[in-house]
Amino acid sequence: MSTPQSTGTVEILEGAPVALGGPRGMEVVRTLPNKHRRMVGAWCFLDAYGPHDVTTGPGMRVGPHPHIGLQTVTWLLQGEVLHRDSLGSLQDIRPGQLTIMTAGSGISHSEETPAEHSPTLQGVQLWVALPESDRHMPPAFAHHADLPVVTEGGMTATVLMGTLAGATSPAVCHTPLLGAEITLAAQTRTTVPVRPEHEYAVLALDGTATVADTEVKPGPLLYLGTGRSALTLTTGDPAKLLLLGGEPFDEKVVMWWNFVARDHEEVAAARAAWEATADGAGEGEFGEVEGYDGVRIPAPPMPITRLVPRGRVR
Repeated sequence: MSTPQSTGTVEILEGAPVALGGPRGMEVVRTLPNKHRRMVGAWCFLDAYGPHDVTTGPGMRVGPHPHIGLQTVTWLLQGEVLHRDSLGSLQDIRPGQLTIMTAGSGISHSEETPAEHSPTLQGVQLWVALPESDRHMPPAFAHHADLPVVTEGGMTATVLMGTLAGATSPAVCHTPLLGAEITLAAQTRTTVPVRPEHEYAVLALDGTATVADTEVKPGPLLYLGTGRSALTLTTGDPAKLLLLGGEPFDEKVVMWWNFVARDHEEVAAARAAWEATADGAGEGEFGEVEGYDGVRIPAPPMPITRLVPRGRVR
């Protein structure tokens, strides 16, 4: 990942290509955590993928794997993803529907393109770090097929999490957060209200727009910092953006593999618990994902050096 380019309080965070689920997996672009900035609010992970042609290949295929200390947030623009987890959840996710899995003390899940599917897959996968007060809570799963929508002029905003322009999502947040998909018609200029005490970032999902006098296009994440009461959005051609924000997350965390923890020992214990669970045995703190036609993902070796808790800025 490259060093952020700064213009005042604006940073361009370049993404890194990653193979999802292993070397032969579907390619995604990861912009969080970044080399210099690890989080935006409690948003600690952001993968964007597609549009991918899934007519000839397997599409998304991520075998059972564990999580602790976070929420996974799935948002699709095109296509379908089939979610299974150790709570027994079986959910076909489609565009415009929000899926949140709260790992808490421990959960495992799988994600795959279903047998019957659209020809194109595109979406984002995000994680939210849970605060100390909630990170050991029992795991949970929620699917929201209907979300509030804000329209003004050429803008349509779907509120995934938190509140935007008086519209509040039904999704449960454990810290003050905002997530919204903003669609802009051609030749649109609009202003979106935001909270000065929160930090924000924008990812272009489709097309190019200008946000706070800075061009944003698919690929990098535009970090906008705190101290703003509004964001001005303009576009020539139609565009679609993902707006993320939240109260700066002051707790130091250890992010390693699929875990958001607080120290090296906690990560090592979670890894050992996953590796001790025989495939399909349904034992241990992460449970069993039933029905996935494939093997679970083994944990990588622990690093040689000790994992150190870090703040939101490296």
